Amino acid sequence: MTTLLDAVRRHAEVHADREGMAPTPIQGVFAVRATATGDLKHDISRPLLCLVVQGAKRVTMGTQSFDFSAGDSLLITADVPTVSQITRASIAAPYYSLVLELDPAIIADLAGQMKAVNCSDLAPVRVDQTDVEVADAALRLMRLLDRPASVPVLQAQLVREMHCWLLAGRHGDAIRRIGWPDGHVERVARAVALLRTDFAKPLPIDRLAAAAGMSSSSFHQHFKAVTSLSPLQFQKQLRLIEARRLMHSAGVSAATAAFAVGYESVSQFTREYGRLFGLPPVSDAKATRQLAQVAA
Repeated sequence: MTTLLDAVRRHAEVHADREGMAPTPIQGVFAVRATATGDLKHDISRPLLCLVVQGAKRVTMGTQSFDFSAGDSLLITADVPTVSQITRASIAAPYYSLVLELDPAIIADLAGQMKAVNCSDLAPVRVDQTDVEVADAALRLMRLLDRPASVPVLQAQLVREMHCWLLAGRHGDAIRRIGWPDGHVERVARAVALLRTDFAKPLPIDRLAAAAGMSSSSFHQHFKAVTSLSPLQFQKQLRLIEARRLMHSAGVSAATAAFAVGYESVSQFTREYGRLFGLPPVSDAKATRQLAQVAA
């Protein structure tokens, strides 16, 4: 009988790109594959569920680190900055995981039909053993990919079922907040969407607050409570992460990357890049190329 590992492996082996990402025809669902432990990856994660089916990974948010491996799930319930690293993977036994981006619209609809689950822990990042019901729905979702003609017909109900089991689980209350209409998390998400789209442009706090439907002072307070960063820090990390991607993937120079993401000063870019990634841009790009050569 096909297991979730078998299904994820089969899809990832065929569809994974150079970064190990293997998208599926189902929006918000993708597999991840890695054949070696990697360097630290900085990101501002969207709300998501990551089911690890082989290998191990570590994710850090602030001063908290979370180690998880096959049979565990990482749950992120807000747009928060994370540093991740695959800690167990090899050619013989690659790291595999399945990721589902959480959909606020589905959560809001289901929350109106389901009994609330009381939960005092509303931390935006947590790791637990994967629930049997979630793993079962995930397997049926991956099996669906073998029947492309059925994907448009059945994908919505299977994605909805996964959200349903998550809401019914121990962290249902934290997940429910993602879909609260006009709640603080949902309002901050509007501003985050604007930041993700226009991060290279100047974005005054009053424009972001207006997008969230809050006063400037209230917006600043709630934005930091949800994301752990100020709006300016959030935008800065988006810029630096995109600049790093441009340098490593597209091979552009540090100056070109700096101007492309909205910096007006290369020296300021270099200082802030070094503070976030631990190395100045040129040294970081060189170290990444050397790691890639060793892995090859």
